[in-house]
Amino acid sequence: MKRANKVILGARVLSAVFNPFYLPTVGLIALFTFSYLSLLPLSYKIVVLGLVYIFTILLPTLLISLYRHHQRWTLIELGQRERRMVPYVISILSYFICVYIMESMHIPHFMASILIVALMIQIICSIVNVWWKISTHTAAIGGVEGAIVAFSIIFGFNPVFWICVAIIVAGMLGTSRMILRQHSLSQVVAGFLLGCIVGFMILFV
Repeated sequence: MKRANKVILGARVLSAVFNPFYLPTVGLIALFTFSYLSLLPLSYKIVVLGLVYIFTILLPTLLISLYRHHQRWTLIELGQRERRMVPYVISILSYFICVYIMESMHIPHFMASILIVALMIQIICSIVNVWWKISTHTAAIGGVEGAIVAFSIIFGFNPVFWICVAIIVAGMLGTSRMILRQHSLSQVVAGFLLGCIVGFMILFV
């Protein structure tokens, strides 16, 4: 029994650590580290990361939490397919506002493109969710995978190590979502493939 509890706890920790909302921030940090954008002033990077953090992590997390408490639902209850639409709308609006602000500030294209990838993944997942519950967690890590491949072609670096890391994380994350009975195998795989395709197509095509 104790071992089962530890497995469930580990699955919950993984789901929290690799929250889909973290995708844009992680993507920007990667750009600031591995591309020519690393030459930008530190103060500029902090402003951009702060903006992205507010609108893609802080604001949607806070609003969705308030909505959940208002409805008196647990996290498991909120995860039911028919109850996911409002959280999707909240996150999509938050991401859209962030993209609009970044475009207004004339922030470089590659930075805004990270937000556009995350936004499109959210929109497509919300549409699919009307009929079928797809995993946004694995869609987000799939978006990272697609972005790694696209940026490796654009910037000319060897992506093998980072691709392997992303695949391992995706496997662990997908397993955790199934352990928590939030998704089936087909739902986590479909989410990952969707994220890969969207991430690559938007950044490279």
